[in-house]
Amino acid sequence: MEKTIQTLNLSDDFLFAKVMADSEICRRVLEKILQVPIRRISVPTVQRTIDILFEDKGVRLDVYVNDDEDTFYNIEMQCNKKRNLPKRTRYYAGSIDLDLIAAGEDYINLKRAYVIFLCTFDPFCDGRHIYTFENRCKENLSLSLGDESIKIFLNTRGTMDDVDEEMKEFLAYVEDTTDRFAARAKSPLIRQIHRKVVEVKHNPKMEVEYMTLMQRDRENIELGREEGFQKGQQAGVKIAFDIIRLYQSGKEAAEIAGQLGLETDYVRQILEDYENSQK
Repeated sequence: MEKTIQTLNLSDDFLFAKVMADSEICRRVLEKILQVPIRRISVPTVQRTIDILFEDKGVRLDVYVNDDEDTFYNIEMQCNKKRNLPKRTRYYAGSIDLDLIAAGEDYINLKRAYVIFLCTFDPFCDGRHIYTFENRCKENLSLSLGDESIKIFLNTRGTMDDVDEEMKEFLAYVEDTTDRFAARAKSPLIRQIHRKVVEVKHNPKMEVEYMTLMQRDRENIELGREEGFQKGQQAGVKIAFDIIRLYQSGKEAAEIAGQLGLETDYVRQILEDYENSQK
């Protein structure tokens, strides 16, 4: 069943981006995550695309913002567990670095940058609510590389007592963004965020924007299915051609299957269809 804007949780990209576009909420969330005071941040940029090179793969950032100390933050919502999540943070960090420094500039001009992934699963299966990574010397863990590139993974499913109650409440709210949860929440931060959530959900313009995005996604999915079907057909034709070519060279079905990494029954079926077409 397709979601409506009223049923979205903060874990949904659309609602997350709209709420975090509020600079005060974004500032307070960053303060909570990092446990450091942040006086002021720029107006957050949401769903920003960084194009690295003309023909290369760019990266679209959920929330991209910097503070008055010239530190940059990229906050991403992650709801699907991907094997390559750590390398995604590496790619995002590198993309931000290239965006921050012009060609020919000294590397000293690179700023401190945080890539923060807010996950609705435990990315490292260690029960922690927060995992913070910096580059350190393997032989001497007290020695930091000092490249000022930090990756943080937040986990809404954490079980350890490793963060304060407000952080636990915030992480729980990400997956249960309801009036009921907000009403019993002790955290002033949750109440502030929920006021923004209610504002977004009851804004007719936001609802139209969300519905338009959903329609576009449906069209893109359908287009992807059609392209995938066509590519599958092309791949199937090539495989069948290879099977017949090997068969004509004198190889048996089992031998062909082993050479092409296919099931023998599949190869036999292709050959049977081929023989029938020759009658």
